Amino acid sequence: MRSVGQTQVTSSGTDPQDPRVTALGVAVRRLRRELAGHPGRFPDRDIADRELVVLAALAASGQPDICLMRRSLLLVAGAIGSVSALTPALFQVRSAVELFGEVPR
Repeated sequence: MRSVGQTQVTSSGTDPQDPRVTALGVAVRRLRRELAGHPGRFPDRDIADRELVVLAALAASGQPDICLMRRSLLLVAGAIGSVSALTPALFQVRSAVELFGEVPR
C-alpha cells in the first residue's frame, strides 16, 4: 500500500480481513441495533435505516467505495443527528469511515 497525499491507494483493493472493513461492519451493526431499539419516532428514520443497509453492504463487499461511504454517513448523520441517544454509535460509524482516508480527487 502506498499513500498519495491523504488518500490511501492499494493495487489489489481492500483485503476482506482489513481491520478497517471489520471496524466499519461492527460500527454499522451497533448503530442499526441501537436505532432498531430506539423507541422514538422521527421523520427521517427510514433514510437512516436505508443508508445503514448501504454501509453494511459496502463493508461486506470488502472493497468499500469511499465516496459512497461518506455520502451514506452524511445522510445517516442528517437523519438521526438530533437523537442524542444515538450519538456514540453514530460517532463510531464516522470514525470507521474515516479510517479509509479522504475521497480521491
